[in-house]
Amino acid sequence: MYAEFYSLTSMPFQLTPDSRFFFGSAEHNKAMAFLNYGISQGEGFVVVTGEVGAGKTTLVDHLISTLDPTRYIAGRIVTTQLNSYDMLRMVGAAFQIFREGMDKASLVTRIRQLLADLTTQHKRALLIVDEAQSLTTEALEELRMLSNLIVSGGSPLQSILLGQPEFRAVLSSPDLEQLRQRVTASCHLGALNAADMRRYIEHRLKRADWKGDPTFSDDAFTEIYRYTGGIPRRVNTLCSRLLLLGFLEEKHHIDGEMVTAVGNELAAELGPLQGMNSAPPPRPIPVEPLHVVADNTGTDYVREIRDLREDVMPRIMKIEQKMYQHDKAINRALDIAVKHLPAFKS
Repeated sequence: MYAEFYSLTSMPFQLTPDSRFFFGSAEHNKAMAFLNYGISQGEGFVVVTGEVGAGKTTLVDHLISTLDPTRYIAGRIVTTQLNSYDMLRMVGAAFQIFREGMDKASLVTRIRQLLADLTTQHKRALLIVDEAQSLTTEALEELRMLSNLIVSGGSPLQSILLGQPEFRAVLSSPDLEQLRQRVTASCHLGALNAADMRRYIEHRLKRADWKGDPTFSDDAFTEIYRYTGGIPRRVNTLCSRLLLLGFLEEKHHIDGEMVTAVGNELAAELGPLQGMNSAPPPRPIPVEPLHVVADNTGTDYVREIRDLREDVMPRIMKIEQKMYQHDKAINRALDIAVKHLPAFKS
């Protein structure tokens, strides 16, 4: 609704990853450099970790859009808890070669044949594995075994593993030592800084043919950063709701007060976006390359993550206790709609 009101040609803050909206922040450009370096090595694994909503999928989609389609074919997997054969089936499906009833030996043979055919065509296969923190050790080992397939003296299959920060702890397991040695490049995608976040918002608006309507005050950007901490998906969520409010109230200027109102509504519905009573958190510490041999504390890290997950249920209960506040937000929006949209009055 708000796109037409502001004369935008598309929704600038959609949550679905879209490489057309890729924004080259300092963080994203650094990650792109790591990805390009890793792919230039032509073998092994490239690992990208980052917070939820940091833009990992959009980053890789942008990378794929820049590659020569006559030299690369890409397959994608979004993982759940997979065993080793399930992983092979997913790889086969990603490259459209799996058929029901195939046993493991037949599927490996078919994958090897695909890679041989690609080598003959002077092509390489890129396997993109999203949500890699959910992979079992067995599934990761199966990927490592696939990376060892050699055709005409080369390895025509390369994998890009995308995961949340805890994936680094998974990879530090002593059981994955051989996989770590196959990692050619790794990077961590952190939050945008305040200046890049402002440019990010303006960039997405311009992609939707923004002509300066609405305008944003300086304190609006300050408040957006305070509520979101510079995480792109949080920024998209807040800005989309902000433009909706602007449409409903027929506002052509967004100020800090409007951001505060929308941020508080979202906090009431979904919980705080980013610790609203404090300054944004410090930028993440850069991640050391994952091919460095880890010590034996990896299992301790995994255990700590498991313990943290046990705290999730109480938090969900707390969110559910706040759900009744949805009615208040919905009624407020409907009141405004009735006031400004004649169609609702009938």
